[in-house]
Amino acid sequence: MNQVWRVVIVGSHPTSMLGTKLILEEEKDLHVTGMVQTGQEGIRFVEEHSPDMVLLDYRLSDHTADYVLEQMKQVSPSSHVVVMTDNDGLPLLQSLISRGASGILSKQASPFQLIHIISGLREGITALPLEWVRQGIWPLTSSPLSEGGLPLSEMESFIMERIVQGITYDKIALEIEVSRRSIDNYLRKIYVKLGVNTRAQAIEKYALYTRQGRQMYA
Repeated sequence: MNQVWRVVIVGSHPTSMLGTKLILEEEKDLHVTGMVQTGQEGIRFVEEHSPDMVLLDYRLSDHTADYVLEQMKQVSPSSHVVVMTDNDGLPLLQSLISRGASGILSKQASPFQLIHIISGLREGITALPLEWVRQGIWPLTSSPLSEGGLPLSEMESFIMERIVQGITYDKIALEIEVSRRSIDNYLRKIYVKLGVNTRAQAIEKYALYTRQGRQMYA
């Protein structure tokens, strides 16, 4: 029999969390040790209890999931964190995996899919939707920016790609499920890292390095 895994659920909707708890505890080897509604509470709980797994809602009221994920992995490196998202998680995949996530799952996933990803993690593997694989998600560990010299995170790179494509800040915020204020915070960090002061300068510098980096894939 498998060792009982202790699970923490971090989300903003109590009813949804309760439903997830009931699904998990139908399995004899899963026990929900806590349900909290903010990222800060989640970080404290994970630090105190070092659970085997955390189900982390991407949309939180107090912090971005990226920040919460990084903090959780710092205080409990051995805890698996699976991020639950409302929308297509593919654009978030590289950023979240690079921050330590063990997987991403849609909130609309079936109970079987939820249990399946947990069962895989017990054996040291994760699962991805087949549709993501068909869309092409590779390479996960190589980035033109990291090779080309720009110190941007995967999320910052994704935001810049969308800006270069002419996507509005509000639409980008919806795509990655953060507030418009969070986008402004990301942009301030991007400008500092790129050594620029304006949107136009950031686009020019990003586009230059991206063109150089693409030669790697020729």
